[in-house]
Amino acid sequence: MALITEHKIVVFVGGVGGTKLALGLQNIIAPENLTVIVNTGDDFWHYGLRICPDIDTVLYTLSGRVNRDFGWGVADDSTITLDALKSLGESPWFLLGDKDMATHLLRSHLLRQGQSLTEIVQHLAQKMGIQSTILPMTDAEVPTIVHTETHGTLEFQEYFVKHRWQPIVTSLEYHNSHQASLTDEVTNAINSADVILFGPSNPWLSIAPILEVSEMRATLLSRNIPRIAVTPIVEGKAIKGPAAKLMSELGYEVSARSVADFYGDVITGFVYDQRDTHFESYDKDSVAFDTIMKTDADKIRLMREILAWVTQTEGI
Repeated sequence: MALITEHKIVVFVGGVGGTKLALGLQNIIAPENLTVIVNTGDDFWHYGLRICPDIDTVLYTLSGRVNRDFGWGVADDSTITLDALKSLGESPWFLLGDKDMATHLLRSHLLRQGQSLTEIVQHLAQKMGIQSTILPMTDAEVPTIVHTETHGTLEFQEYFVKHRWQPIVTSLEYHNSHQASLTDEVTNAINSADVILFGPSNPWLSIAPILEVSEMRATLLSRNIPRIAVTPIVEGKAIKGPAAKLMSELGYEVSARSVADFYGDVITGFVYDQRDTHFESYDKDSVAFDTIMKTDADKIRLMREILAWVTQTEGI
């Protein structure tokens, strides 16, 4: 199948779900043909360190360093530094392992030296032995802000980690996204892609921040190539995280079809789960697969199925 080895694929991800798809891709296409564009709306400053949770999840997963029980963080990590902070009277609510902290220390140091986030991510990926390309969606700081009923306005990680995504959300704000610009690296990756995929990440928390970056939608729509999204919703439930809860709070039907409608013209095709036998007729190409990825074999199998379908339907 030519698509698997010869075509350039860009995948947009945020968090654990999308990263699973990226790992499946990394196992079946040449690394130089894979580019992963990552949400940075979750990024924040904490104890003087620049934390990039989604980027680090991608780095640790594609390098084999990830804590497989969590799907994020570094395997076999310790918390000596956090424990020391507690002994000094602090109440750290964001888990930073000691090995993980080395990544944040270096990234923060290089940022203060004037390097861009894109340059730093490429450096980290190289040092971790990753041959695929990993790109932040922009070099600008574009924090996702969560407006809630009971806790007012929260920074994303306060909502997601400190409050365990329990506050009822009234609206979301992608701060500074329209002032942020695409990097040359992101633009070139999209313009040279043969296929664009959107992983089964939370559409409103992980993918929307990417799409809201200035010129991102226009750049995507300018490419007359397959642009395929994979649902994170199966039988009215989220595979992981707050997607279903958030959709309900924002007034959306919790369904794969709502996810497809969210993407609109950004995509040319949609992958939903085979369990959703009630998926409504859709004006774009769609297909049902088993989208639940519990093992590495599941991730590889799903990506082979998606690429075979794209090859068949699009004639690539």
